[in-house]
Amino acid sequence: MNFTRWSARLPGTQRRAAARTETAAAAAPDLRGESAGPVPAARGEQLTDETGPIPAVDELPVREVLDRVPALVALVHGIDHRLAYVNAAYETAFGARPPGEPARDALPELAELGLLPLLDQVLRSGKPRTLKSRKAPDGRSYTFACTPVADGDGGVLVFATDVTDHAEAAERLRASERRQRETAVTLQRSLLPQELEQPDDLRIAATYHPGGTEAAVGGDWYDVITLGGGRTALVIGDVMGRGVRAAAVMGQLRTAVRAYARLDLPPHEVLQLLDGLATEIDANQIATCVYAIHDPNEGRLVYASAGHLPILVRDENGEVQRADEPTGPPLGTGGWMHASGSIALSPGSTAVLYTDGLVERRNEDLDEGIASLERALAGATGTPQVVCDRLVRSAGVTADHDDDVAVLVLQHPARTGPDGDLFRNAALELLGGVEAAPRARAFASGVLTSWRFPPELHDLGVLATSELVANSLQHGTPPMRLRLRRTDRRLIVEVTDGDDHLPRRRRAEPADESGRGIAIVATIASAWGSRRTPGGGKAVWCEFALPKGAGR
Repeated sequence: MNFTRWSARLPGTQRRAAARTETAAAAAPDLRGESAGPVPAARGEQLTDETGPIPAVDELPVREVLDRVPALVALVHGIDHRLAYVNAAYETAFGARPPGEPARDALPELAELGLLPLLDQVLRSGKPRTLKSRKAPDGRSYTFACTPVADGDGGVLVFATDVTDHAEAAERLRASERRQRETAVTLQRSLLPQELEQPDDLRIAATYHPGGTEAAVGGDWYDVITLGGGRTALVIGDVMGRGVRAAAVMGQLRTAVRAYARLDLPPHEVLQLLDGLATEIDANQIATCVYAIHDPNEGRLVYASAGHLPILVRDENGEVQRADEPTGPPLGTGGWMHASGSIALSPGSTAVLYTDGLVERRNEDLDEGIASLERALAGATGTPQVVCDRLVRSAGVTADHDDDVAVLVLQHPARTGPDGDLFRNAALELLGGVEAAPRARAFASGVLTSWRFPPELHDLGVLATSELVANSLQHGTPPMRLRLRRTDRRLIVEVTDGDDHLPRRRRAEPADESGRGIAIVATIASAWGSRRTPGGGKAVWCEFALPKGAGR
């Protein structure tokens, strides 16, 4: 309110104005120096009594001031908060209120807003309290400030400011943020595998928990990729950043991982390709990632890490090992040669891949979080899904967690009894010479007969063995090895040798004396492929889907 327009008749006004005029006149020569000249009219007029006196604030009529205030004002007294006064704005908003009645009866809107306990607090403590942005029965939003009045038996002045526009703007902003978050969560979940692939030799479960409503969705992801020949690739990663952009980058990286995995490359070579791709996608966006391959014949997990947290493996005795090395920088940094490492994953073992949201806390060192996860894993038993849920609960992950969490749990079960009979291995070292092919066929025939395969599958397995061995004898170099493996769902035939030249399927002309072996294998088998082995050389494999009930 502009108090300068109030009446000049207030006591002391003329004396104070005259004193200011005399002081200003005495100081004027110093301000203008020695130069002569009239004082500017406007400035001179401001220093006279004719401008109107400035009133003293403590002499203003309080009720008249409060009645003109656009905010809602109410004054209550006593322990039962009897109404003493409401201003015009309050009456306009809620209607006339009878004075002398307790606030619970006279001001029911305050009771509905839960303001009466706040009045009690103000009266007892003698300190002001504020209740922000509450929607009143009139449909508008107010911020209530309650101030103690140390007068008589004590009272409280209630001052309500209309913040409807701010509240509606804030609600629109929250609604927009909710829509953006829902979009990011939907995008994130649609880019994650809708159903995990379930390899023959592993049992796998995974879970993803988006951050709470106050945290934007991140770029955590996981995947399981069957490579053929009984091998399985497992990947988990985390794109730095939040929102739709991070989810979109995650989707591109996950798609690229699946494409690179089909090349059946070693883990460090896959990360090398991903590193270059991440730089091309967004030079300012980095991501961490672990890519691992499980081969049931080796009993190990071969992996490469780009700045990601270590894999944890619990053996059948409950001891937990941490796969710390080797670890390179995150994807997108460029210029780093990644390397592969390995950790034992024997039958009965459980491995856990996870993102930092599971173990990272603001007031806790990261190593302490990983150590807590190790202790939780040591006591976690049951199916992969049960283990997954127990680890998430032990880490204290709730709906309002401040970061995304992705967990991938895999188990290499120890099979015994009838179940163990369905998973068999047989291998034969191949010595060069004309006798190698007949020996391989005889070996394959004997093994497939002992596994009680039906005649048609037995003959196809022997034919595939003959063609792969003949191809290796003609184009490969020693050492050579034939491996047969059966699971509850397929028969796998694999031949390894010391030459790293990968075969390819081609059309053989009628006059060609070679080039038909791989074409025959590709025709009769469910799938076939080849890869380079870590120590040099290659492996060529094919697999046949077992008919239901075969060998049981």
